[in-house]
Amino acid sequence: MKAILIKPDEQTIEQIDLAGAEDIAKHIGFDTITSDEIGPGGDRLYFDEECFLRGSSGRFQIDTVVPVSGPGLIIGSPDNGQTLSDAVSDTESIRARVKYL
Repeated sequence: MKAILIKPDEQTIEQIDLAGAEDIAKHIGFDTITSDEIGPGGDRLYFDEECFLRGSSGRFQIDTVVPVSGPGLIIGSPDNGQTLSDAVSDTESIRARVKYL
């Protein structure tokens, strides 16, 4: 499925393909994953729930969503994270919404 990977250390945003939910932890780097809704299209931002406790480097914020430390993945989920689907957003629209901190 189509996802968008944000790497704040490198300040990059790229489209990637995920085979399934098990790939989320691989890209985030940890298995303590949580998510926040980032728009009306059903996209969610997945990130390490303990990112600030770990002291992960690189921080970013999308719109007014709480800032995140470390990598984040945007994945479609029209039902509040119960199932995953292609991200509705594209890299350019996300790039315009991301602020590196």
